[in-house]
Amino acid sequence: MVALGGVAQPFSAALSAQSTDAPRPTFSEWLAGVRAEALSRGIRQEVIDAALDEVAEPLPVILERDRAQAETVFSLEKYISRHVTKQVIATGREALARHRTLLDEVSERYGVPPRIIVGIWGMESNFGRFSGLRPTVSALATLAWDPRRAAFFRRELFDALEIVNRGDIDLAHLRGSWAGAMGQVQFMPSSYLQFAEDFDGDGRRDIWSTPGDVFASIANYLKGHGWAAGQTWGREVKVTPEVARRVTKDVAPRNGSCQATRNMTVALPMSRWNELGIRVAGGDASPAGDTQASLVAGKTRHFLVYSNYDALLEYNCAHSYAISVVLLGDAITAGAAPAKAIPRKRGRR
Repeated sequence: MVALGGVAQPFSAALSAQSTDAPRPTFSEWLAGVRAEALSRGIRQEVIDAALDEVAEPLPVILERDRAQAETVFSLEKYISRHVTKQVIATGREALARHRTLLDEVSERYGVPPRIIVGIWGMESNFGRFSGLRPTVSALATLAWDPRRAAFFRRELFDALEIVNRGDIDLAHLRGSWAGAMGQVQFMPSSYLQFAEDFDGDGRRDIWSTPGDVFASIANYLKGHGWAAGQTWGREVKVTPEVARRVTKDVAPRNGSCQATRNMTVALPMSRWNELGIRVAGGDASPAGDTQASLVAGKTRHFLVYSNYDALLEYNCAHSYAISVVLLGDAITAGAAPAKAIPRKRGRR
């Protein structure tokens, strides 16, 4: 995936700001350069023509969406309230029951709990119900032409063409979000090439319609970004105004490549958080021990998060997203039926 953070501004303002920059090629001139580079990368001419002939101009709606993302517009608490609802939880419980045996098998292989897989699946595609309808190549071409993050999206555009070139999916079905994220897992093309899994062994890495491939791809992505089996993501804690002031004064913020990592503290031992006055939400017990944790602070809700949380931020580097994933997954699995024994099947990796 990709951290899609940004400052919201209208499309007209973006174009006005661009007009003061050095002259840029027209979209058709820029697209000609893309065609030439794609050919030099080994993409077949017929794939280039089929994919790019329909890309006549950049799509303003794509740039509007890029500058008004919910993860950056809404507060942590508001984002959670919009995504972790009774209806979504009920839908998730039905999906969990339907796929429990498969989820348990994927979990055993990759070391990622079913609740985390289901939480991401729910956030990304409403448990497979909606994964985006926008043509991926057109969306990526628009974002690659826009100068704000041109280099990143240009690479993703070539990776999308490579997916078609390999025959993993035909162009007509290569659709997804406004940002070029694909399938029920909403992988960017580069993530698909690196982490998508063929769990059912049919020779295709189908993140669009095959549940086993969907769940395994999510788990493989997290495992590939450092998720440690047998460890949790973190816990909600109580932070009084006095403690919050103390933390701000005494605890440094983290460094990081995205805003979310810079908006959390450095990791400290749980015993130190206890000394600072952090208390576990919903009880009198206090965190203790030498496990390292960072504080994520909302307006009214606060969380101590461990190293596995960083893997969730790699999926989407926004605290509102990552916290919603874990809260949704926890709510879905709360009171769920015990896991069934995992059937052993030959021919699986």
